[in-house]
Amino acid sequence: MRTEKTLPVIGITVGDPAGIGPEIVLKAVGDLSISEVCRPVLIGDRRNLEWTAAELGLTESLASVDVIDQANLDKPVEFGVETEGTGRSAATNIEAAVELWRAGKIDAVATAPISKNALKLAGYTHPGHTEFLASLTDTKEFAMSFFAEKLRVVLLSTHVSLKDAIGLVTVDSLVKLIEFADSNLPDLIGGKRPKIAVAGVNPHASEGGMFGDEEARFIAPAIEKCRANGIDVSGPYSPDTIFLRGFRGEFDLVVACYHDQATIAVKSLSFGSSVNVTLGLPLIRTSVDHGTAFDIAGKNVADESSMKAAIRLAADLVRSS
Repeated sequence: MRTEKTLPVIGITVGDPAGIGPEIVLKAVGDLSISEVCRPVLIGDRRNLEWTAAELGLTESLASVDVIDQANLDKPVEFGVETEGTGRSAATNIEAAVELWRAGKIDAVATAPISKNALKLAGYTHPGHTEFLASLTDTKEFAMSFFAEKLRVVLLSTHVSLKDAIGLVTVDSLVKLIEFADSNLPDLIGGKRPKIAVAGVNPHASEGGMFGDEEARFIAPAIEKCRANGIDVSGPYSPDTIFLRGFRGEFDLVVACYHDQATIAVKSLSFGSSVNVTLGLPLIRTSVDHGTAFDIAGKNVADESSMKAAIRLAADLVRSS
C-alpha cells in the first residue's frame, strides 16, 4: 500500500474492449502529468491491449505503464461490436480491481466505460458500475455523484425510466439521500460539512403549485426535516438554474431528482472534465462522464480528457483520505 512518500496507486479498468475505453486509457497514461500524481496500473487483457495499442499507434503509452493481465479475451475484439465476450471481459476486470484493492495492491479505482447491454449478454444483471461495485463490496447505501469543478451533484435515482424516477421522489427517499450525502461528502471535500441545495422536479420548482405538487408534498417537507436535524440544506430550487449556481460555487452539493436532470447539466457545463464518483463505497472509485462511444471506437479520435480527470481525482481523493 501507499506510504506518505509514495504516489497513490490507481487501478484503471479498461472498460468494454470494443469501445473507446482501451484507447482513452492508453492515451491518458501516456500523458506524463498523470505519472506525476499517481502510479497508474491497467487492469485488463494484456494481449488485447497490445493489439489495440499497435492498431492505434499507442505502443509507447502501453510500454510506459504496468498491466495486471486478466487474460480474459481469447482473440482481438472487433471495435464497435459489443458481445458476450466483451461484456465478460469488462466485468471480470471490475471484479479483479476490487480484489486488488482488498489485497492492498491498489489505493483506488478509476474506470473506463462499460456497455450495460454487453454485461447483460454475459449474464450480469447489474445496470452499471455503481450497482456492480456496491454488490462486490456488500455496500447497502450508495449513490452516484458527479464532480465538475465546483459543481458536485448527487442523484436520487439512476438507471430507471423517467416515469419510475418521478415515483421515487418521496419524503423518505430524499431525507435518506440528504443525510447520506451530508455524512459521506465531507471526506471528499476536506472534512467540512457541505452546504446542500435540492433541485425541484417540475419546471420552476412548480411555481407555487402551478406545475405540479411534488415540491410541496415531498421535497419541501424532506428539506425541513433535514434542517431540523442540523443539516445545511435548502430548496427546492428551480432545476433550470440550480446547477449553474452550484457550478459557480454557491453550494457544495446539488441533489438532483433524476438521472438526466443531473447529467444534462453536468455534461453541458463541463463535458470532458467532469468525473463520476460513487459515494458510500469502502474504496475510492471514479469514472469518466461518458459512455463506450462504439461509433468512434478504433478510429483514434476519442478524447481522453475525462479519463485523465478521473485518474487525477482518484489520486487527489487518496491523498486527502
